[in-house]
Amino acid sequence: MLEKSFGLLFFMRKPKNYQAGMLPIYLKITVDGQPKELSAKRKWDPTKWSTASGRALGTKEESKELNYYLCALEQKVYEAKKLLMETNKPITAIAIKNILTGHDESRKMILELFKRHNEQMKVLTGTDFAPGTIERYNTSYEHTKEFIRWKYKACDKEIKELDYEFIEQYAFWLKAIRKCNHNTTMKYLGNFKKIVLICVKNKWLPGDPFANFKLTKKEVERTALTDIELKRIINKNFESERITQVKDMFLFSCYTGLSYVDLQQLKKTDIGLGADGAQWIFTKRQKTKISTNVPLLKAALNLLSKYSNHPKCSVSNLAFPVLTNQKMNAYLKEIADCCGIKMNLTFHIARHTFATTVTLSNGVPIESVSKMLGHSNLLQTQHYAKTLDLKISHDMNQLKRKYDEMENH
Repeated sequence: MLEKSFGLLFFMRKPKNYQAGMLPIYLKITVDGQPKELSAKRKWDPTKWSTASGRALGTKEESKELNYYLCALEQKVYEAKKLLMETNKPITAIAIKNILTGHDESRKMILELFKRHNEQMKVLTGTDFAPGTIERYNTSYEHTKEFIRWKYKACDKEIKELDYEFIEQYAFWLKAIRKCNHNTTMKYLGNFKKIVLICVKNKWLPGDPFANFKLTKKEVERTALTDIELKRIINKNFESERITQVKDMFLFSCYTGLSYVDLQQLKKTDIGLGADGAQWIFTKRQKTKISTNVPLLKAALNLLSKYSNHPKCSVSNLAFPVLTNQKMNAYLKEIADCCGIKMNLTFHIARHTFATTVTLSNGVPIESVSKMLGHSNLLQTQHYAKTLDLKISHDMNQLKRKYDEMENH
């Protein structure tokens, strides 16, 4: 509901035992008969002051300068009043004073809100959010903090100052200063957008600064081992037990499509009999919570059997003694060098290899592959199918044979 009355008055107040000299100027804001006063942070000669207009008298430069300042302060009062109206908050003299003095409860800060969001996410770790997701949002928070310090030389920034330029410059900073590639930049901006949308939904922001900003990722060609490269790893023997273990776990992922985190959390109890009477993995993807049920190939069963009595597995009921992702990838680089594989071999390539070389290239329907990978839709799996020239060659050779048979009859 709007106020019944609204008034502004600049006045001077004489202290006790005042004899002569400059007096402080105050501003009185009155809403519905309720007044609040605050200092204008200026002093003036009372003999050159108009009580009626609440302004300095005279045409000298110092009089003009003071009056200009008082007009600007008056304008800030109206801006504070407008802000209260836009945010559907009661218009009171104290509310306006609080905004002008920086004690406004509705004053929201970007990093403050981002930090609170991340703290709430942390409480829901393991139920609504995976530890990796929490870590990604914490990294996003740190990037946002560094960007604000770099661009605005400030510790934080008000949410109401968020605009298209902020987003555009943030994207520039991520690419030019942090040296993130395009897709990583879009990922961090996507995390930040979640915070921005919270502000929009709470009406702390009148519009979405991302509205005209495209968060499109560039399509990345999935890298996978060829059949020849996979066989090189299978046939290579290593003297180091640790490297052999990493090789075995990598191959298990090539046979099952499990990601690093899903293999790390795979329990012996996740292995059971499927409808066909054979051994299957029955689990859910940590990332999406989507069920992923995979029939186990003989090579995968052999690897499970090999580690069934490993001390670490016996104590934890885990299927494999998985190292950190960083250590696994370091050993995989060594494995690639020993096997003459030129690509940057990481654990995630095992998942790609399962999707392409092990399944799609061998005629497993894309719908089945999608289900085993735990994809939410077929479009995710089709990215793998696009790179399969060998599969195209295989399919076309089958077609050629059919035409040859038809012509020979």
